[in-house]
Amino acid sequence: MDNLKKFTTFVVDHMIVFIFILSIIAFCFPDGFSWMTRYTSIFLAVAMFGMGTTIDWASLKTTFLHPQGVLVGIVLQFLLMPAIAYALCKTLPVSPEIMLGVILVGSCPGGTASNVITHIAGGDVTLSVTMTTVSTLLAPFLTPVIIYMLAGELIEVSLFEMFLTVVKVILIPVFLGILAQSLFRERMKTVSPFLPFLSSLAIILIISGIIALNADKIRQSGLTVTLIALLHNLMGLGIALGITKLMKLKYDQQTAIAIEVGMQNSGLAVSLATANFAAMPMASLPGALFSVVQNLTGSFFASLRKRHKPDAPAERNSQSSSASGIGCRR
Repeated sequence: MDNLKKFTTFVVDHMIVFIFILSIIAFCFPDGFSWMTRYTSIFLAVAMFGMGTTIDWASLKTTFLHPQGVLVGIVLQFLLMPAIAYALCKTLPVSPEIMLGVILVGSCPGGTASNVITHIAGGDVTLSVTMTTVSTLLAPFLTPVIIYMLAGELIEVSLFEMFLTVVKVILIPVFLGILAQSLFRERMKTVSPFLPFLSSLAIILIISGIIALNADKIRQSGLTVTLIALLHNLMGLGIALGITKLMKLKYDQQTAIAIEVGMQNSGLAVSLATANFAAMPMASLPGALFSVVQNLTGSFFASLRKRHKPDAPAERNSQSSSASGIGCRR
């Protein structure tokens, strides 16, 4: 059992390595991975269920008593990132399908991978998990509206259908995870250590499947989309970090907010593209490439932040007294 736990922890801590390796393999041998796209929604639901088991209502309630960090992150998440996505697509030469896919990614909430990257960076993990939770719960209402406003010129957008998709693959699994943790707290202690592994595995499979399915298209448009993904991610990280510095938040909080804002739930973007925009199959491509790029840049950003982290006692203790003021479990 100990060896199994060590293995699952290794996979979670090195998720980006597995994403990178399997993405290359999927690109070179797509036939062995393309079948995974049939289960994208299921894989994403598994990841969201795992996130739900880390949430308790008492922690969310306390969040509203100390909301500054969370509010800053949520505002930047749903205003800054969609705006950057739209501006990049208007600036660089991309097809309507790619533009739709980029806007989909920019309009999504923070991804669970951001919590792992924040942990690696030595940032405020509590704040990161809280921001991911709150943005995920807001996603069914905000994401469809943002996509409708920014991408309505490209294709007919059904707000209700998109709302239902987000509810099915995000909201319901998250609430089931919360319910399972509340009703079966003792039993969940046995399986909880393995849930981050299942969530990481689900994300890895989603990305590998989309890379495989779009291998030919990546050869045609991959360079441009990768450039957009890189610029989108770096601008999100940089602007969010700059704003939090101006607000004089703690170093750990700056790190958490920047990573959370810069890293979207690209798996959700893939699911939305697949379920709601089948007439534009290339719209799912940005989600897959963004996953690879943002995990690479996020990991590099994390290493820089950890290396330059102040060694003051107040900074070392910031994870236990974050802006969110909660003690959320991972």
